[in-house]
Amino acid sequence: MSYERPDGHTFSLYLNGGAGTRRLDGSPAARGHPGALCVMPQGHSSEWEITDPFEFVHLYVPDDQMRRMFAETFDRDSRLMALPEVTFAEAPLLARTLRELTNAMFADDHLLAEEAMTQTISDFFVDRRYGGMRPCAISGGLAPHVRRRALEYVEAHLGETIRLQDLAAIGQLSPFHFQRMFRASYGVSPHGWVAHRRVERAKSMLRGTDPIAQIASACGFSSQSHMTRAFKLGTGVTPSAYRQQQ
Repeated sequence: MSYERPDGHTFSLYLNGGAGTRRLDGSPAARGHPGALCVMPQGHSSEWEITDPFEFVHLYVPDDQMRRMFAETFDRDSRLMALPEVTFAEAPLLARTLRELTNAMFADDHLLAEEAMTQTISDFFVDRRYGGMRPCAISGGLAPHVRRRALEYVEAHLGETIRLQDLAAIGQLSPFHFQRMFRASYGVSPHGWVAHRRVERAKSMLRGTDPIAQIASACGFSSQSHMTRAFKLGTGVTPSAYRQQQ
């Protein structure tokens, strides 16, 4: 089995078996086993020999989502994110959350699966053995104080129309330069960030009893159907199904 510079980052956990699996372009003596963790960063190629059946779970995370979550977790520029390549490592905390993700998917529990996925990536970032930050200077992104003010503006105006020129004015930049520098700092466009935050606020409000149409308006969606489309794209379920799972 060969992976040729795949898009996105991959977290893999061996659930059962794995002794018949070894990495051909790595240490030939290392073999898979239950609880073994592998991490394949975006763009890394690898070759594997598989001679026996085994069970494993793959979690695929697009690069832009990974960088957005890094920026949220550490309040740091997304370009500082560093993902090392990991093969057959012992990581009990990450193994536990990946098993929870597997069980949630078998149970068709999207909410629990989403929580397990978020926890897995968060645990990876804070584990100094794996999810550290690049020890290098960077340039070209938004200054820290501009990042904070822009995010504060977004949170304060989620229920309203948020315009690119208004965000750009915070940093005294042109809309073109603000959008380019925002993406560099957060891994996603301003539109992608706002869409994510609106879904997150909707998730919080759905734990209450307000009508979904009212929540849609409070979160800045143009209609309930607009919120349903965006919510399902971001979570895999509709707002009604999410509320029922609470």
